[in-house]
Amino acid sequence: MYRPIIHYGFHFLIPLGIAVLFFPKKWKTAYIVFLSAMLIDLDHLAADPIFDPNRCSVGYHFLHSIYAIIAYFILLFPKRTRVIAIALLWHIVTDWVDCQMI
Repeated sequence: MYRPIIHYGFHFLIPLGIAVLFFPKKWKTAYIVFLSAMLIDLDHLAADPIFDPNRCSVGYHFLHSIYAIIAYFILLFPKRTRVIAIALLWHIVTDWVDCQMI
């Protein structure tokens, strides 16, 4: 019952807080980047079925794989890609939390 509320709160509300707290001068841009990080869910289109509420995304879909996660960590180092990396890694954390609730 609470799983969708927690999951989507992690996708929409917590990123807003992160954007406001850590990027106060450019919080709107940072929040848009966090919302854009949800585009990695396009990898669900390659799965059959596309959506399975009892399937853990992390480790299953290619943009949620360990190789992708390593790439997201590497993106933390250049200052230009840091916000994107944080957003992508937050997305993975959110999906991992969801996996723990299955």
